[in-house]
Amino acid sequence: MPSQEMLALMETLRQRQRAGADQPPVTVAEARASFAPAGPVHPLPDDVVVTDVRAGGVPAHWLDAPGVDPGRVLLFLHGGGYEFGSLHSDGELAARLGRAGGMRVLFVEYRLAPEHPFPAAIDDVLAVWRWLRTDQRLSAASMAVAGDSAGGGLAVALLVATRDAGDALPAAVVLMSPTVDLTSSGESMTERVEDDPISTPALLQQLAADYLAGADPRTPLASPLFASLSGLPPMLVQVGTSDLLLSDSERLVAAATEAGVDARLQVGDGLPHVYQLMLGTPEAVEATERIGRFLRERVR
Repeated sequence: MPSQEMLALMETLRQRQRAGADQPPVTVAEARASFAPAGPVHPLPDDVVVTDVRAGGVPAHWLDAPGVDPGRVLLFLHGGGYEFGSLHSDGELAARLGRAGGMRVLFVEYRLAPEHPFPAAIDDVLAVWRWLRTDQRLSAASMAVAGDSAGGGLAVALLVATRDAGDALPAAVVLMSPTVDLTSSGESMTERVEDDPISTPALLQQLAADYLAGADPRTPLASPLFASLSGLPPMLVQVGTSDLLLSDSERLVAAATEAGVDARLQVGDGLPHVYQLMLGTPEAVEATERIGRFLRERVR
């Protein structure tokens, strides 16, 4: 059962969802400016040092909380349906996970659809990964990847592409409500419609169409659920049952486990999409602690 803090926030999100259904469409720029996927947008803490960088030609930000180990790096990939999201919307979560894991964070501002459809986003992420390995001379074993929603899909695609290239893989991956199936074929896409206070099937299908721009939705680097998952690093997946994308996480972990991957699934009863963003709730605190332990155990 969700906490009172979580229930109150979810009701606010439901009211916003209902109100939005009656509003005229807005431009992509307007939607990006107001993007707040989990209610209030939380600023980065004052003690986190933000350093802008061009990582392989891609805009990114180093996030350094006090006491983190600069030799251990968490590559963070934000969500937003491949169309929204930035340091403004996800920076607090990224910095919080870095602090919990004792790791420096590199936050990537990959290109967004519809201006830059598939494969622009994964091309950017791969360029950043190569930059970390070559320009920054970091060992793969000293790094982990984390992503929420669409960023979770990009994280798995990064692992698949890196493995297929014969390169070393990061020590671990953390996925929060990952988007790994752009065909919308999961059972939760219909079974959880009344439970999800954030997304609708029509919204997710439109975002997928904008991103794919005609590409096959089963393309492995767009929908990594359909990729071979063998050889991937240890994987922690967190998802809530009030999420249209619940089935993405369940099927991903099942497929990864069958492929021999050490994959852990943590399901929050009654919790919404990327509930880890919801600062001030006990559920976000617990999720952060679990992710921190996982990263400290895996990234030496």
